[in-house]
Amino acid sequence: MTTDTQPRAQWLGRWGFVLAATGSAVGLGNIWKFPYITGEYGGGAFVLVYLACILAVGIPVMMTEIAFGRRGRGSPVDALRRVVKESGSGSAWSLLGWLAMLCGFMILCFYAVVAGWSFSYLWKMLTGAFAGATGDDMVGIFVANNENPLNLGFWSTLVVVATMLIVGKGVQAGIERCVTWMMPGMVVMLAILIAYGAFSGGFGEAWRFLFSFNAGSLSSEGMLAALGHAFFTLSLASGAILTYGSYLPARASIARTTLSVAAADTVVALMAGLAIFPIIFANGMSPGEGPGLIFMSLPLAFQAMPLGTLFGILFFMMLSMAALTSSISMVEATVSWLSDSKGVSRRTAAWGTGIVLWLISTLAMLSFNVGADWTLVGRTVFDWLDYLTARWMMPLGGLGVALLAGFVLKSEPMREELGVPPGWYALWLFAVRYLAPLGILVIFADALGIARIEFGLHWPWLLGALVLITLVGELASPRLRRALMG
Repeated sequence: MTTDTQPRAQWLGRWGFVLAATGSAVGLGNIWKFPYITGEYGGGAFVLVYLACILAVGIPVMMTEIAFGRRGRGSPVDALRRVVKESGSGSAWSLLGWLAMLCGFMILCFYAVVAGWSFSYLWKMLTGAFAGATGDDMVGIFVANNENPLNLGFWSTLVVVATMLIVGKGVQAGIERCVTWMMPGMVVMLAILIAYGAFSGGFGEAWRFLFSFNAGSLSSEGMLAALGHAFFTLSLASGAILTYGSYLPARASIARTTLSVAAADTVVALMAGLAIFPIIFANGMSPGEGPGLIFMSLPLAFQAMPLGTLFGILFFMMLSMAALTSSISMVEATVSWLSDSKGVSRRTAAWGTGIVLWLISTLAMLSFNVGADWTLVGRTVFDWLDYLTARWMMPLGGLGVALLAGFVLKSEPMREELGVPPGWYALWLFAVRYLAPLGILVIFADALGIARIEFGLHWPWLLGALVLITLVGELASPRLRRALMG
């Protein structure tokens, strides 16, 4: 497909994309969030459902976003505009590009604050700030870290500056070069922590916790959490994967590339569990500690370990790199749009975006201290950024991408771009038409409190509903296509 821009930068190879996209997907989500939600929702049973959701929902939508990006060769806004125009569809569908780009930018506005926690805790480990601390002290340290606006502001500013320095250098010299050593470095540090955990006395219990299946330990809420995390962990509907896909060489297989990213993302998540849970179990702590597992429980555990300070430094260094790889991906869509569509140099686009990002992230940072009372309908700036992106923008964006690919676009361009055999194409089409939208709607309905979906003995009803939806959809698809194309 031809574009109306100058030749676009590309990854040096498929693995450049795989490492960058995996870095985007891993982030704090898999190293910080995955272990504690696994602990909250029953271990192995949660992991199994999570893996099933990655296959049924995450991979098909990710393939679609990569195909859109490579077909349109531009930022989410430009790429979707070109893809929609090629199929002769209604131009309103290109608004999905604006939604994705804005979503990624808004996520980074509050994510920079959370990423700042990682860097501040790395500094605390390096300076021995946790020496002799008790459980109550750890809570106090975490609270004090957030209540000081100068301290918290410094670390979130550091995240913004580091992100813009890398993004400003470009796709190959900046992003690809950095993730080429960051991602292997993260895996090596995880492997070292796992090796230590194997001799800590808690490894066997951690293994059983992660991989023993007990259906009775998984609630309906846990299954929804698995579905939601499978969708959000791959950085879908935030503009990141679509933009990275626009740099993918034409010769690279989208299917193999997507499977590589999904597999690497899942392996890192499981490695994080095998690195963290042995330490937790060996020190008699609960795996269901919630968000405080990383920032309150683990530092305490490191203090009780031989060479604990060294392993604590390794862990928070890894966490900081994971945060940075995600930050890079979230802002790339905006920088790409400014550079490609507005003719702004990449360096200027990066620092201009960084200034706006810093201003908004500062307001989000102040939500933890002097701005804690600046609320609208009971939510701070930080809360609103999180709420709007996670509850509204990402589900709507993901649903829009699935419907656009499944019912609106002509089949020929997508067949050509995906380049898979007819049987695999039919499987992908079924997933984006029915499995992905149904899964996203379930997340959406539950998150908004519209309906609480109960599982367990209700699976036959859900499977029957899926079959019915499929039949109705296939019968109505020509009419639906005409209606959606406008």
